[in-house]
This record gives sequence, structure tokens and C-alpha cells, in this order.
Amino acid sequence: MTQERTLIIFKPDAVQRGIVGEILTRFERAGLKIVGAKMLKPDYDHYFKHYENIGKMISRRGQKTFDVTLDMMTAGPVIAFVLEGIEAVAIVRKMVGTTEPKSALPGTVRGDYAHMSFGHADVNDIGVPNILHASGDASEAKEEIAHWFSENEIFEYETVYEKFTQTKKSHKK
Repeated sequence: MTQERTLIIFKPDAVQRGIVGEILTRFERAGLKIVGAKMLKPDYDHYFKHYENIGKMISRRGQKTFDVTLDMMTAGPVIAFVLEGIEAVAIVRKMVGTTEPKSALPGTVRGDYAHMSFGHADVNDIGVPNILHASGDASEAKEEIAHWFSENEIFEYETVYEKFTQTKKSHKK
């Protein structure tokens, strides 16, 4: 298994509720390391590239879904992180839970911190406050990270945890 990186974005609902640190701790305890972090308030063009050019939201779910998502995402600042670890994308997706909070299992981030259904959001013409965005696969993660972070905003270092999870290098005689 190899090290990989993934992007998570704490959405305005998580930032405004003051639960970012508590949730970020869960990822660190699972052995993922933070290699990039920043708070920002992206504009329409930035979100369009993220949600449509990379994520194909309008293509898959329609303009209305994009519009309500954008309304929710621009309600305040977000905090973006790049996490690194063995199979980081799959680990984060499992920890976050399904996109619809109502369907997310207890123990997942969305299952523990959110509860809204897609149906409720649709009837009320609002975005689903589901705490955070997490890259869907390794390819998407690479594109998203390049979109949100420059190379000089990503850091290399070793954690104590890595000393116990890395493969041993063969010794040459």
C-alpha cells in the first residue's frame, strides 16, 4: 500500500459551529497527517472549477443543486486541509460517511455531527449542511489539491506514527 494525499474542506457549517478541531483530531488519531492547511473564502469561479470542472456537479446533479450548494458554501469561510497517509482517500471517505447526513452511519463524521436529508433540503431549496467535503478518489484528490493548494503550501515531514506503519527498507550488504 502506498502513501497518498486527499483534500478535505470543512464547510461553513462546521466552521461556524466550532467543531473543526474536534473532527480534525479524528483524522489525526487514525494516523493521517496534515501536510497542508488554510482558511479562505473562495469566490464563484473557484467553486465552479471545484464543483463542476473537477467534480462534474452540474453535469451529474443539475444547475439547481450547484446553486444551492454554492449558496451554502459562500455563507462563510472554509478551512481546507491536505491529509496524507496509507490509502488516505478511502480512509477519509469511510470516516466521513455518506454524502447525505441522514443516511450516514453513527460513528462517521456526518453520522455524528449532521442529520439533514436530501428530501428536506430539496423541499426547502437549501444545500445540505454535511460538515465537509472529501475527495472521491485518488485522481480527483490530485486535481482538487492542485486547485486549492500551491506546491509551496504542501509540506514534507515524518510523524512518529509513520515510523510504525512504513515498510522496512531492505538492507544491502
